[in-house]
Formats: sequence, C-alpha cells, structure tokens
Amino acid sequence: MEEYTTTQTPVTVEENRMKKHVSVAAILQIVFGSLNVIIAMVIAFAFGFVDQFVDDPTAVKVLGLVGTPLVVLFLLFGGAMIAGGVGLLGCKPWARVLTLVMAAIGLLNIPIGTLKGVYIIWVLVQQETVSLFDKGCPKPPVTQ
Repeated sequence: MEEYTTTQTPVTVEENRMKKHVSVAAILQIVFGSLNVIIAMVIAFAFGFVDQFVDDPTAVKVLGLVGTPLVVLFLLFGGAMIAGGVGLLGCKPWARVLTLVMAAIGLLNIPIGTLKGVYIIWVLVQQETVSLFDKGCPKPPVTQ
C-alpha cells in the first residue's frame, strides 16, 4: 500500500504570526458583517412597523424610498464582509482583496470602523501575509 504525502512549503515564524492576525481580522469581518445584516433587518422591521401607522400615501412612499436602499446597502455590505471573513479563514486570495476593499470603505465609519479598518489593512498588506496567501496558508508541521 502506497502512502501519499504532499510536501508543503514551510511556514516561517513571521507567517505563522500573521496567520493569527488574519484569523482575528476574519473574525472581526464576520462579526461586523453580521451586525450589518442585523441592522438591515431592524430597519426593515421598523419601517414596516411605522408604515402601519401612517395614513399619508406620500409619507409611505418616502418611507419606501428611504428604507429600501438602506436595507439593501446594509445587506450588501454585511454579506460582503461575512463572505470576505469566511474566505480569509480559508486563505482564499479573492477574500484578501475583498476584505481590503471593505476595510477601506469601513474607514469612514468613525471611530470603530476606522480602528478596525486600519488594523485589517495593516494585517493584509504585510509581506508575510501576502506570501502566506501565495502559499495557500499551509498548516505548520505538527510536532509530537
């Protein structure tokens, strides 16, 4: 019986350290993306609830014109953040690019989004992180 072994490029200490930072960045993206989805649902529920008490047809149209784009925007950003975070956990190169874009947009969300965005951008532009993603995030060897 033949045993198939795959040889992986070894992970340096710096790359292993950055992999931990990538995991933290991924978790931040997933958590904040989930918050965006929850906010979208709250807005949809609130505008739908208020709609029941408004008798003016113009006001109902305005609520729809304001509420619908807000809900769609929060869902799109939340979904992109969650997808990027999950992709980062799997070391997908597209997730690194998507997360960089979402973190750059998140810089406008002062102060928490700015702090999160600066940290995520710092993590994802490090040379060790780039080389880690080029290798496909190999697992470090297990020592016994």
